[in-house]
Amino acid sequence: MIKSFEDVLKIAKERGPKTVAVACAQDVDALMAVENARKEGIVEAILVGDAAAIKEIAADKNIDLNNFEIIDIVDLAEASLKAVELVSTGKAHMVMKGLVDTAIILKAVLNKEVGLRTGNVLSHVAVFDVPAYHKLLLITDAAMNIAPDLEAKKQIIENSLVVANALDVDEPKVAVVCAKEKVNPKMPATVDAAELVKMNEEGTLKGCLVGGPLALDNAVSKEAAKLKKIDHPVAGDADIILCPNIESGNIAYKALSFLVGESKNAGIIVGAKAPVVLTSRADDEDTKLNSIALGTLMAAKMQ
Repeated sequence: MIKSFEDVLKIAKERGPKTVAVACAQDVDALMAVENARKEGIVEAILVGDAAAIKEIAADKNIDLNNFEIIDIVDLAEASLKAVELVSTGKAHMVMKGLVDTAIILKAVLNKEVGLRTGNVLSHVAVFDVPAYHKLLLITDAAMNIAPDLEAKKQIIENSLVVANALDVDEPKVAVVCAKEKVNPKMPATVDAAELVKMNEEGTLKGCLVGGPLALDNAVSKEAAKLKKIDHPVAGDADIILCPNIESGNIAYKALSFLVGESKNAGIIVGAKAPVVLTSRADDEDTKLNSIALGTLMAAKMQ
């Protein structure tokens, strides 16, 4: 089991480098992130986008473009589609968002001809390394699915297992978090939690151990679970936190990012045939590097 981002970077070097296709690569943040990852031996890159703009940024940031292949496509949608095509044809292992709206690149990912569709929903998985917890903690979904129904939640869990497996967690413990620990028909999230546990017990949701409904405290704290008299293998030892909706996921993500000292994190879009790296301008350089390294680990596992 990989327990820290120090381990993530170390093992990504061992299992890499993998090739990332950067869609609309004329972006300072994306170019710097890829260059840092290349220097670490984690990735090689194909830069798809406005070649003139890419060269201008590279000159300003002292990036040697001889280390990269460049495909000159100015149109954003066409560049995104080409980057995705590079992955679907095996010339790259993952795709990364550059200077383009998320909707455009995700449309390319879902393209019927050259995209990376699997039939599953796409979802976001954040991986956190926080001092107060004894291992890496995955949170889903903080960015993609607004109000997932039961079937979508099942698929979101299945998507997150790919990330956990890439981190060498063979049977992840999934905590379905809600506002309380008992099923209440007036709180649909608790009903869904019980159904997901049932699916897991019956074998229709495989490869993990699901517990819920659980509140966040007793999902990550054995002491809190003991006080509530909750005796379940997931309680206090969750690998994955499944949030009931995008608001709760987004709040948890940002609380851990901005309020927890010395926290480190990475984010990835899953549910496609290959990892999709989407970094935000609000992300620091470490987060961007961690996200690319996570994509490398996933690509190695998915091959």
